[in-house]
Amino acid sequence: MTSRALPSVLVVDDEAGILETLRILLRNEGFAVRTALGGTAGLAALDEALPDIVLSDIRMPTISGIEILAAVKERDPGLPVVLMTAQASMQSAIQAVNEGAFYYIQKPFRNDELVAILRRAAETRQLKVENVVLRQELQRRDRATVQRPVGGSRAWQKVLEVVETVAPTDSTVLITGESGTGKEVIARWLHDLSPRAGNQFMSINCGALPESLLESELFGHVKGAFTGAVKDKTGLFAAASKGSFFLDEIGETTPATQVKLLRVLQQREIIPVGGTEAQPIDVRLIAATNRDLDDEIKRGSFRGDLYYRLNVIAIHLPPLRDRRDDIPLLAERFLTRLAETRCLEKRLAPTALEALQGYDWPGNVRELENAIERAVIMADGDTIEPGALPERVVQRRAEPLVAERTFTNPTLDAVERAYILWVLQGEGGNKTRAASTLGIDASTLYHKLARYGVEA
Repeated sequence: MTSRALPSVLVVDDEAGILETLRILLRNEGFAVRTALGGTAGLAALDEALPDIVLSDIRMPTISGIEILAAVKERDPGLPVVLMTAQASMQSAIQAVNEGAFYYIQKPFRNDELVAILRRAAETRQLKVENVVLRQELQRRDRATVQRPVGGSRAWQKVLEVVETVAPTDSTVLITGESGTGKEVIARWLHDLSPRAGNQFMSINCGALPESLLESELFGHVKGAFTGAVKDKTGLFAAASKGSFFLDEIGETTPATQVKLLRVLQQREIIPVGGTEAQPIDVRLIAATNRDLDDEIKRGSFRGDLYYRLNVIAIHLPPLRDRRDDIPLLAERFLTRLAETRCLEKRLAPTALEALQGYDWPGNVRELENAIERAVIMADGDTIEPGALPERVVQRRAEPLVAERTFTNPTLDAVERAYILWVLQGEGGNKTRAASTLGIDASTLYHKLARYGVEA
């Protein structure tokens, strides 16, 4: 309904005389009127086109007015329904209101009383429609002002083009790339550009929690499901309803958790831990991993059927060493952010910027961000000289890290293990700082060290 159009009313009654009387009355009062003789015809009329208001008798053979009300609410919860009956009772009135009726009127009624009710219903409908339009316009403007993730290189622009193409859909997205390349940044931007932007964006690091706790966080649990479950808990899938849910490091999940995630993708429903009843969900799923899931499938540590469900839209993020032109842009963004949040306004000396661009950044964008923050704190004066940068950035390496190792044709696990040990050594064995440099949680670092058989 628009402000220029006549409010449309569908009148449903099993008496032809009443229908004709109401048709003439309401048309003379400025309504566009359709009539349906009986509840069955009323349902058919709803299927043809939804009106702005439904006026229905309650007591009709076969299909009652309460059933008409339920059918309307199923199609459009905001559409006002006015019910009328010649045999009013407190019980029927209460039922009508509880079922969501806009108003309940008893026959015989005064014409002016009915017209006043329908006009209020039309105004209510108009306001709801205008609110929806306004909300959509605000969301459109918000999306238009969302700042694109920083980067001008061709490799990064290709990533952004894919995101802009798939954002309006509900397709599941799998983001791959090395640690620290910005997978959560891309996931959030995907959400911000989507029709779900006005709802929740929830995220969880699957590698940071043990299996039992992870499943409770994902699916929720019922009271008594396990020791300490003193009350029901809503899981993140349910909390993200009508929004987006980002599963980071999904390659770290156990086979048991993978089975449950597969059910979510296939059935679009969850079963809380300890529960028996499935709960439908409406959420867009975005997953990410720094692992090669094809290799994980061959090794038997990741389910192929889950992978194919996740890999509807694949987005691979290039490492920072393959987009060196973006380093000055990223560094400037981090400097601006530090100036705004910590009032530390500093700039990079040309020699410092040259050192940044000459380094391979195995920790990618997260490592660059940490290096900039450290340099801002360590630099004397307003200019960041090379001496304020981490030593590993300033000392250019003649060979890449992998070439220094004794193994040949290394696996991804071997490369990751070597890199983690190198960062740990560079941080003097401090695991908190090493985790920050790597761009992962400390708990994830401990998990990886245990997996690679590295003593704490």
